Amino acid sequence: MTAPLTPPPPPHEPSSQDAWPPPGGYARVGAVPPVSPYGQDGPGMKTELREAALITLAVALSGALLGVLWEWLTPKVPLVGDVVNGGWVVYLKDTEGEQAVGVDGTFTLLALGFGAVSAAAVFLWRRRGGVPLVVALAVGGLLGSVLAWRFGLWLGPGSDVIARARAAGEGVTFSAPLKLGARGALLAWSLAAVVVHLGLTALFGPRDPDPFAPAVPKDGYGAPLQ
Repeated sequence: MTAPLTPPPPPHEPSSQDAWPPPGGYARVGAVPPVSPYGQDGPGMKTELREAALITLAVALSGALLGVLWEWLTPKVPLVGDVVNGGWVVYLKDTEGEQAVGVDGTFTLLALGFGAVSAAAVFLWRRRGGVPLVVALAVGGLLGSVLAWRFGLWLGPGSDVIARARAAGEGVTFSAPLKLGARGALLAWSLAAVVVHLGLTALFGPRDPDPFAPAVPKDGYGAPLQ
C-alpha cells in the first residue's frame, strides 16, 4: 500500500519581520518623518510674506545712503546773484553748462547700482526666486528712491536762492539746490533690481525636475541600477 499523496507545503513568503532594514537603519512603525520648515516647493506663504516685508523695509531704508551719495557726488550747478533795479536776481553762471543734466544722471546711475547690489544680496540670502521677493525688491526700490530724493534735497543747499544770494554777496558764485528733473529716475532702482534678480535666478537658481525625463530603474534600496 502506498502512502496518500499530500500537497507540498507552500513556499515561504517573506514577512515584514524577514525584510532587511533600510540602509539608514531600522524605521519605527508609525513614525512620522521630520517636517522641514521649507516644504518641497519652498517656504510657506506666511514665511514668504514675512521675508518680503523684511526685504522691502531693508531696501527702502538703504535709500538714505543713496541720498547721501547723490548729494556728495552730483555736480554742483553754479548760480550768481546780482542786484537789478534795487532787487536781487539769480541766474546761471554758465548757461551752457551740463551740470543740471549731471544731477539726474548721477542719481540714475547710483540707483541702478543700488538696484543691482540689492538684488544680488537678496539672491545670495535666499538662493531662489519667487513673486514675493520680486515684488519686495520693486516696492522697496521705489520707496528707497523716493527717500533718497527727499533726503538728498534736505542735505543739499537750501531752496531759498534769493536769501543765499544775499548772504553770498553780489557777483559771488554759490551752488544751486538739488533738483531731480527726470522723475523717471525714481524707477531705475526697481527696474535694475527686478532684472538682475530674475537673471540670477534663471542662471543659478534651483532647477525643477524634468517631467518628461525617462524613469531610472532602482533596486530594492532605492539606488539606481547600473
